[in-house]
Amino acid sequence: MATAKKIKVTLVKSKYGRLKAHRACVAGLGLRRMHHTVEVIDTPENRGMINKVAYLLRVEEA
Repeated sequence: MATAKKIKVTLVKSKYGRLKAHRACVAGLGLRRMHHTVEVIDTPENRGMINKVAYLLRVEEA
């Protein structure tokens, strides 16, 4: 079975003072604090959350 493609996502700007929906997207990606990095599977759902809060994130191919 082929492994699913992954993306490394890092929170580089604070989530505080942002819209509630944007904070929810950050939490949905599994990011807890500034400079926290997680690897998420490249799915349309995760891409949508990343696009919504792209101004807070740094995204790299994993």
